[in-house]
Amino acid sequence: MELLSMDFAVRIISAVILGFLLGLERELTNKYAGLRTHILVCLGACIFTILSIYGFPTFADGDNVITSQATGIRDTGRVAAQIVTGIGFIGAGTVLRNGPIIIGLTTAATLWISAAIGMACGVGMYDVAVIATLISVAVLTLIRIFEKKILPASIKRSRRIKVTLYCNGEDVKNIQDYLSCTVDNIEEFSSKKLVENPEKSKISSTFELGNKKLCNNIYNKLSEMCTPDSITMQELND
Repeated sequence: MELLSMDFAVRIISAVILGFLLGLERELTNKYAGLRTHILVCLGACIFTILSIYGFPTFADGDNVITSQATGIRDTGRVAAQIVTGIGFIGAGTVLRNGPIIIGLTTAATLWISAAIGMACGVGMYDVAVIATLISVAVLTLIRIFEKKILPASIKRSRRIKVTLYCNGEDVKNIQDYLSCTVDNIEEFSSKKLVENPEKSKISSTFELGNKKLCNNIYNKLSEMCTPDSITMQELND
């Protein structure tokens, strides 16, 4: 019993460590699902897999495998199989849509592979779990470098930027004209008068930029044009 418990501990600890390594990359790139989410997903998948194999006495009793009396079939993968479906709900929570823009797909994919790594730890396939973790981290980091260095003309080079500012209503037209002349592709531009102060308007605009340095220029220019009450610029990427 002690050896079996130690084996469980190794599987659980392995899932935590590998989930940490995968979540660290997402945390360093400031994504919605970071360290804690990936660790818990990997750990949860590992626990469910262990329970699926050992947790039901009608299927297993120590070293003696017992088949179901009703069907005569030993189905240790019944609980583990639901992990693949269940992880989709968490992954869907990281995918965000803003008009034509969809972000978070890569993070959802890392949660999916994190669950797979946890399942590999749960069944004791440490070599598969480690290789999968190393390959996943390599894909997340090296492919990003490849896109930036080797594919300079790729659409991945463009950055989606969302700017939100509060200003006088009379400045809306000037801001729209400025953005139209400055950026290549405006995907969204909207203005809405504030209920508490109709003379003020909230402007939201989403557009693409090929040069990140241009963000500072746009920010400074908008600040000079209308002296807004507040202005924020957010990079929308996956």
